[in-house]
Amino acid sequence: MNALKTTVLLTALTLLLVLAGEYFGGEKGAVIAFVIAAGMNFFSYFYSDKIALAMYGARPVTRQELPRAYEVVERLTGRAGIPMPKIYVIPTESPNAFATGRNPQHASVAVTHGILGLLNDDELEGVLAHELGHVRNRDILTSSIAATLAGAITILARMGFWFGAFGGVGGGERDREGGGLGAVIMLLLAPFAAMLIQLWVSRTREYEADASGAHLTGNPYALASALEKISAVSQRVPLPASPSSAHLFIVAPLLSGQTLANLFSTHPPIQKRIERLIGRPSVYGALR
Repeated sequence: MNALKTTVLLTALTLLLVLAGEYFGGEKGAVIAFVIAAGMNFFSYFYSDKIALAMYGARPVTRQELPRAYEVVERLTGRAGIPMPKIYVIPTESPNAFATGRNPQHASVAVTHGILGLLNDDELEGVLAHELGHVRNRDILTSSIAATLAGAITILARMGFWFGAFGGVGGGERDREGGGLGAVIMLLLAPFAAMLIQLWVSRTREYEADASGAHLTGNPYALASALEKISAVSQRVPLPASPSSAHLFIVAPLLSGQTLANLFSTHPPIQKRIERLIGRPSVYGALR
């Protein structure tokens, strides 16, 4: 199913770019857009994980530097029957984590410095099990590509706005009459389309990864407790994140424009996730 989602995402991007290229530049614009789409698809498939890691300054760590996490991940990957991923640390005190990569053989798990100090061993195991659930469920490629494509669509929308506003290439009368309006529509709708991509691939996968993580550890309370702690502390110590990659994290990071961010949230409410894990919406009674 996730392989199908990935194919649909890449196909949709190609069609979107070709149609936009044809609108603004005629046949020549469509050809150029197709070439750009092919290049972006290739780049997204092979390098989207590296982009996500670099975006947050994640650095790889060795077993000697982080034995606590390595021991947990080794134990969990043995249970899950997947290869050992690379482990990264993000240099921020805001607690959070994400997994990325194109398949279990090329997976990476990133945790923030803050989460390592916040959680006890059982809670950290729950978080890492959640992230390995994403790896085992093979949704890390879809989410990584969605992050890359969402950012690319937004950039292309802005390029299309200026391109269309000044008449395009070879569009003639149509450009003079409707190019400016078309450019404005692209500028408004493309970021919305990018957000829809993220919503499509994110909300259900968090529930699935929670369930997978709880199954791997046999301790749903530990993951529920971790989610409640991360959610509470991340509001006081926020992690500024790009809207194009916010869906990667275990708990939604801070976005600019919280009203809009809440409207298009890529994560289910923490209370609902906890309730699915332990049958009530809060471990400590702090969430309402």
